[in-house]
Amino acid sequence: MEIPKGSLKEISFHSNELSEELQLLIYLPANYSPLYKYSILIAQDGLDYFQLGRIGRIADEYLFNNEIENLIIVGVPYKDVEERRKKYHPSGASNQKYIRFLAHELVPFLDGEYPTYQIGSTRALIGDSLAATVSFMATLQYPNTFGKVIMQSPYVNHTIIQLAANFLKNLGLEIYHVVGTLETKVPMGNGGTSDFLTPNRELSKILATKPFTYFYEEFPGDHTWTYWQPDLRRAIKRAFQN
Repeated sequence: MEIPKGSLKEISFHSNELSEELQLLIYLPANYSPLYKYSILIAQDGLDYFQLGRIGRIADEYLFNNEIENLIIVGVPYKDVEERRKKYHPSGASNQKYIRFLAHELVPFLDGEYPTYQIGSTRALIGDSLAATVSFMATLQYPNTFGKVIMQSPYVNHTIIQLAANFLKNLGLEIYHVVGTLETKVPMGNGGTSDFLTPNRELSKILATKPFTYFYEEFPGDHTWTYWQPDLRRAIKRAFQN
């Protein structure tokens, strides 16, 4: 039997925090109905997660087999590499504005537009590389708004290590964290390379001491969608399993 496909539509959303018009991608399950309640997954690098990650296909299959909760997926794309860095990098000029946009603008919009549960434990953020970094930062800054985060090979620097170490709230966050064992010389935008593996291991040691539901694994691969895409199946299942 063919698995029914959910719908994917693009909507324009004006952000006062960012002073710009964003093109959001909204995935609704094939059996979407306002009579049901839905969990929410917000993807940074949104277009990549739908095109390269094929996240909609994964959701279609799991929902058809009743393996995950009813789920709406929201992709927030980026315009270009420069803008992505400004929003996602811990020291980016628009980093805090972007995080406020997620918590103060996007979440209230989604709660008003769709039949969501409107509680943090049913909202998750996901991202790869810098997109994982800003998802993690938003979760720690707004732990009552975002109860789950999926990090695929996050960029980790001293700022991220300190944020994790200083997080003292006894909240039941759920954190999924993977990184590749070959991510020791990741190409950077400035032409150089960076070791992602070592700081991710340091972050893992800190997170393992926190009162979180925490999953960490190192996969035998590098900093590419070749490895993030298949990992998505497990990540989605762990975050939203029925």
